[in-house]
Amino acid sequence: MFEIVFLVAVCGCFLEAVICLIGAKAKFKKVDKSEVLSATVIVAARDEEDNIERCLKSLDLIEYPDSLLEIIIVDDRSTDKTGEIIDNFIQDKPKFKKIVTKKEIGRLRGKTNALANAIEIAKGEVIFTTDADCTVLPTWVKSTVKYYAEDVAAVNGYTTQEAYNSYSGMQALDFIYLLTLAAGTINLGAPISCMGNNMSFLKKAYFEVGGYQNLPFSVTEDFNLLYAIYKLKKYKIILPLNPESLVTSVPVPDYKTLAKQKKRWGVGGLSVPARGYIIFVLGYLSALGVLATPLFYNSFTWITIALFKILIDFMVVVLINNRLGMRSKVKYFPAFELYFLIYAFLLPFLVFFNQKVQWKGREY
Repeated sequence: MFEIVFLVAVCGCFLEAVICLIGAKAKFKKVDKSEVLSATVIVAARDEEDNIERCLKSLDLIEYPDSLLEIIIVDDRSTDKTGEIIDNFIQDKPKFKKIVTKKEIGRLRGKTNALANAIEIAKGEVIFTTDADCTVLPTWVKSTVKYYAEDVAAVNGYTTQEAYNSYSGMQALDFIYLLTLAAGTINLGAPISCMGNNMSFLKKAYFEVGGYQNLPFSVTEDFNLLYAIYKLKKYKIILPLNPESLVTSVPVPDYKTLAKQKKRWGVGGLSVPARGYIIFVLGYLSALGVLATPLFYNSFTWITIALFKILIDFMVVVLINNRLGMRSKVKYFPAFELYFLIYAFLLPFLVFFNQKVQWKGREY
């Protein structure tokens, strides 16, 4: 009986992986609008003194006409030297603008309120968002804008992380794995997730849904907005497999912070459509099966199913990392797989029994 449940879950994961890889590798029409569409890049920063300068330096290298680009950095009431570092960096750079979160828009809180404050004054037709612990490629804006055909309202991209050991490498592969699931479902017209550290959308579409203040509160504000635009049923949202728009983040420093990050994503994921829960259940049962393999070491069938599940994950990681020019990170797959299986098993216990989220010194 247990072997049948395990087999069904792993076969479901295989079907899911194939479908998502097909969606992730979808091709999209490109239109050169880099001389037409104006863009605003927004970064909300709170207590990021260790990361913000690296982020600012990468933003300063963005290749886009100065007359069509503005960069708004929101100091979200930082308690460290983040604001001072921003001021020193942008003082002789007119395309940068700094604002400090002072007013609360509607019932918005935290990062969502900071972003809403910036969008309210943004001049760009396309809004780009990334995080203060991220660096972007010079081609990020230019290569993303090319996907804004007349019927496209949101274009997301892939994010990886710096990888220099097994701990950071497993996080880098986790980002890519999760974004492949996101890309597959988004590109096939059935979105379940996205990441706001590599996101762009039409400002007019943002106001059509009423802005963040018109949406239910969520600790994953990025997907909340994306899904609202999707439900308008008048635009396409896409996530191209485009190495020129890749964003790189900093891995979280310790397991305690990592657990908080996963819990935040998990709590935010409770509002996903039913198809998201199907993917979650398949992932949970297959992870549970692989972790239970030592109990069934004398079952050839069980071990074969477990190896098949691991092979599925390896296939996703290899294919996408190769397409993004990050083949060297595949060496961290063993660490990623163990980490992925453990947190897939533990996440329900983190989320369902206590949905309070702590992030950046705030509780939601």
